Amino acid sequence: MHSTTFRSGARAGASMAVASMLFVQLGLAASVGLIDDIGASGAAWLRLFWAGVLLLVLVRPRLSRYSREALWSGVALGVVTAGVTLLFMAAVARLPLGTASALEFLGPLTIAVWRSRGVGRSWAAVAAAGVLLLTQPWTGAADPLGVACALGAAVCWAAYILLTQRVGDAVSGFGGLAVSMPVAALVATAVAGPGVVGHLTPQLLLYGLGLAILLPVVPFALELLALRRLTTGAFGTLMALEPAFALMIGFLVLSQVPNGIAVLGILLVVAAGVGAERTGGRVDASASVDRSGLVSA
Repeated sequence: MHSTTFRSGARAGASMAVASMLFVQLGLAASVGLIDDIGASGAAWLRLFWAGVLLLVLVRPRLSRYSREALWSGVALGVVTAGVTLLFMAAVARLPLGTASALEFLGPLTIAVWRSRGVGRSWAAVAAAGVLLLTQPWTGAADPLGVACALGAAVCWAAYILLTQRVGDAVSGFGGLAVSMPVAALVATAVAGPGVVGHLTPQLLLYGLGLAILLPVVPFALELLALRRLTTGAFGTLMALEPAFALMIGFLVLSQVPNGIAVLGILLVVAAGVGAERTGGRVDASASVDRSGLVSA
């Protein structure tokens, strides 16, 4: 009976994780149209602004219940969240969605390889080969600034994972997210807000609210539910499929048709992610943490 319940929970968790990734990529694809109106940084700011407002209203965090370390970790997580969002939107404005997502995934992949031992670290070479096939530097086709922004987002995402674990160990429920997202909104406002506010219309504000629900609010809630049913290793292995989802959404929604070499590059990055997660992982974790700053017992 217990085994059946466990398997059922695992299947439900996997479904939620897959749905979360689809929401992420659909949210990114929907944001591409907004770039034409208020720019890449403006589109990122509008999503973060509404997400921060929504979480403050819905969760209403009581800061007096946070330790000083947890509070500062949440603030740092918010800064990194703003960085990964702003940089990735800048990359998406210059690169196909699948390519940008695969390059960004090098962040968590680096963490997974770092945690691996022995032969597990050889997956870094597989990922490097995938990146070469994705960017194809010998053709000069990839936008250098777009690649740099995607790699910057990868660095932020790696820091994001480490900070998420720290915040998640200290704060339960949605508490960590309710601190980090408003901070991310404030950082994005300082960086992009002044150049965007004058171009906003009621229609754009409403569109931004819808995008914030699509990404990050709904995906992060799904990740929380998924991680109550999956181990971090299983969740990380599923997350490695995200570049493939990005390739599919880019093709179906944005009509971005990759060549065969780029497809092979994405497959190599996905394979490296799955392999590295299976040989690494936070074995001694007392709780399951996702990249949104949530923790589940």
